[in-house]
Amino acid sequence: MSVTASATGYSEGRVPWVDTAKGICIMMVVMMHSTLGVEAAAGATGWLGQVVEFSRPFRMPDFFLVSGLFLSARIGADWRLYLDRKVLHFVYFYVLWMVIQCFFKCVIVFGLGPFGFIEHIVESLVQPFGTLWFIYLLAIFFVVAKLVRGLPPLAIWLVAAGLEMAPIHTGWIVADEFAARFVYFYTGYIMAPYIFALANAAGRRRLLAVGGLAVWALVNGLAVAGGISTLPGVGLFLGFAGAVAITVIASTITDTVFGRSFAFAGAHSIAIYLAFFLPMAAMRTMLVKLGIIADVGTMSAIVTVFATVTPLIALAVADRTFLKFLFNRPAWARLVPAGSPRKAQAPQAALTAAE
Repeated sequence: MSVTASATGYSEGRVPWVDTAKGICIMMVVMMHSTLGVEAAAGATGWLGQVVEFSRPFRMPDFFLVSGLFLSARIGADWRLYLDRKVLHFVYFYVLWMVIQCFFKCVIVFGLGPFGFIEHIVESLVQPFGTLWFIYLLAIFFVVAKLVRGLPPLAIWLVAAGLEMAPIHTGWIVADEFAARFVYFYTGYIMAPYIFALANAAGRRRLLAVGGLAVWALVNGLAVAGGISTLPGVGLFLGFAGAVAITVIASTITDTVFGRSFAFAGAHSIAIYLAFFLPMAAMRTMLVKLGIIADVGTMSAIVTVFATVTPLIALAVADRTFLKFLFNRPAWARLVPAGSPRKAQAPQAALTAAE
């Protein structure tokens, strides 16, 4: 089985429910880091922590699955164009923001000198730095997907599923997360036509969709509460079930106020993902030190919203100033000029910025 750009049913523009799904995913990611940080600083847990635990089985699986949805649009391109759009693109943002994050964490917070700073930079080229591991892995996933393109998709999927269920814990984030996540990215690629069909059906039959979501929420919640959500096979099932659930949710709310808000965040998810760490840390520190809000869950929610919205403001400012390079890859960081002809162009579903 192979997937073509036309098979998805979309060849240009953006797909609203995909942006909505990306927005939900990025919000869950920011929520996790914000909540865990607040709880650690406050020395107590809050109600938002329960939401974080509930979303743990599917938070990253869905993000990777969505990232693979439109891979067919470019996987047939020549290697030079493909590497530029799907590898160097992520390498640029990873290196840039890794240096920025390292500077703030190592120099400003911990007071390390030049040698300590450089040591962390070099280490982060091998061991992905902090929250940036996602885009580090995406570049690798795109390369691997193209390399195995001529092999039977079912065989690749079975190997990837086996890696997800295997107890692989080397301590090297690249190996561990590749094993745990590639199956979702690859599934997004090979199953794209069916995922789009599901989203379209859910948008038309919302009552049935809500009923299915209720069953999923019960099963996922019970598995998490029972401590079995990470068991081999169970985790894989819950990851895909949650990814399907987010697809259904996104397709049913995409034309609502909430849906449009998530879609806006999803369309600019790269900015949020790259830049949320600074406002998150700043707001968390301020709230904990001031002590004006006693409820840990409420603090976590405030930090989550602030850390999500602030990067969007930063993006708007950067796009109008010399800081544009923070979220837009400049010409010197390209193998192929922007706007070059592309094969079977499709909407961007992966976590991307302006190319």
